[in-house]
Amino acid sequence: MRYFPIFIDTQELNCLVVGAGEVAARKIELLLKSEANITVVAPWVCGTVSQFAEQGLITVQNREFENADIEDRDIVFVATDDSELNKDIHRLATAKKILVNVVDNTPLCKFITPSIIDRSPIVIAISSGGVAPVLLRYLRQKLESYIPQKIALLGQFSEKFRETVKQKLSTVTSRRYFWEEVLDGTIAEQVLNGNSQKAEQMFAETLANHEQQKTHGEVYLVGAGPGDPDLLTFKALRLMQKADVVVYDRLVSKEVLELVRRDAEKIYVGKAKSQHTLPQQDINVLLADLATEGKRVVRLKGGDPFIFGRGGEEIETLVSRNVAFQVVPGITAATGAASYAGIPLTHRDHAQSVVFATGHLKDNTIDLDWPALVQKNQTIVFYMGITGLAIIRSKLIEHGMPKDMPIAMVQSATTDKQKVVTGNLDTIQELAESADIKPPSLIIIGTVVRLREKLNWFKTE
Repeated sequence: MRYFPIFIDTQELNCLVVGAGEVAARKIELLLKSEANITVVAPWVCGTVSQFAEQGLITVQNREFENADIEDRDIVFVATDDSELNKDIHRLATAKKILVNVVDNTPLCKFITPSIIDRSPIVIAISSGGVAPVLLRYLRQKLESYIPQKIALLGQFSEKFRETVKQKLSTVTSRRYFWEEVLDGTIAEQVLNGNSQKAEQMFAETLANHEQQKTHGEVYLVGAGPGDPDLLTFKALRLMQKADVVVYDRLVSKEVLELVRRDAEKIYVGKAKSQHTLPQQDINVLLADLATEGKRVVRLKGGDPFIFGRGGEEIETLVSRNVAFQVVPGITAATGAASYAGIPLTHRDHAQSVVFATGHLKDNTIDLDWPALVQKNQTIVFYMGITGLAIIRSKLIEHGMPKDMPIAMVQSATTDKQKVVTGNLDTIQELAESADIKPPSLIIIGTVVRLREKLNWFKTE
C-alpha cells in the first residue's frame, strides 16, 4: 500500500490552490465540501472560480505565484498548465514538509485525492493510486448505487446518541454489540424512513434493556474454503465481520484473513503437519474458554470444518461445556482444487463415485481400507498425502490399481500460486519431486485426470 488512506480534520486547515482554470475549479468544488480555508493564486480566473469568489467561499489573488505563497499553508494543490512552475512548487512544498498535489501528475504528488462517496457524516473514499481511473469510476458507480442516500440519517442518528451509549455501557464490546443490534434492526429502518421520534423512543427502550442483558459468547466454525477469498459464503463473511476473536490455522490464506474485522483479536494455532502451535485438545478448550468470557469467536478453518478439519472434535468440547455454536460450511479443498485444476471429480464416462481419504491418520499411519479404494469408475482424493505419497502409490498398486492410472497433485489450489502436476502412479513420485510439490497439496487419482488437458481453465501456462 503506497498511499495510506487518511482523513484530515479540515477545521482551520489552510489550503492553497495554484491555478484557476476548470481543472482547478473541480478541485476547489471538492474542497468546498470541507471546512478548509481556501486561497487561490492565479493571473487568470475561470468563470466557475470567479463565482466561488463572488459568493465569499474562497479568497482569490489575481497574480503570478510567488514563493512566499506557500508560507503557513497546510496543504497545496497545483493545477496550472506550466509544467516547470508545477515542478518548482512541488520542490518548494516538499522542502518545507507541506503536503502537495500536482493535479494529473502522480509522481509530483505527496498525496492524492480519492474518489469520494459523500453521505456526510458517512464518507467513503476509494483510490487506485492514480493507475486505474476508469476502474475507479466503475467501482464508485457500483458503490453509489448500492449505498442508500439516506444512510446519512443513520450517521447523524449515531452521532447524536454516541455519548449517551458511551455513558450507559462501560465496555467497548458491549457498545459494539448494542450498535450492531440497532443498525441491524427496526430502529435503523425507522430512521431511514424518517420516523425519528419513533426511532428515538425504541432506541431508549433498547438501551435500557441492553444494560440488563448478560453478554453470551458463541463459537462460529467457519469454512474458509481452499484459498480464493471470492469462494467464501455470504454467511462466513458476515460472521467474520462480527467476531471479537478469530482462531485460525496455516491453511487460511492471508487474503481471507484480511476480510476479518480489523480490530478483532487474531490467534494463530498453526496446524502444520507435526508442528502444531497448539495441540488439538488445547484448541478445543481455548474456543470454549473464549466463548465463556462472552466473546464471539470465529474458528476459521481452511476448506470445510467437517471434512478433515477436526470440526467434530472441537464442537464436542463446546457441547460438553454448554457453549453455543454454529457451523458454516466451506468449499472443501477437494472440490476447490479439482474445479480450479480442470478435473471433474465425477463424470459419466469415467467415475460414478468419489472418495475423500486422508493420507495422515491420528496415529501418524496410513492404515486405510485399500481394497475399497481400488474400485473401477471411482475417483480418490487424498488430503495430507504428500509425505506419504510413496506408501499411497505402492499400496494402491499392491491392491490391484494399474500403474498407468492417471494422478494429479494440486498445490495451493484456487490461488495465484496454484501448481498442478499430472502423471500416473508409476511416474508421479519423480514428477512431484522435480516440480518441488509441497503442502498444502491434494492428490487426485482416477481416469478423470485425463480430462484436465481439455478442461483446464484457471491457469493455462
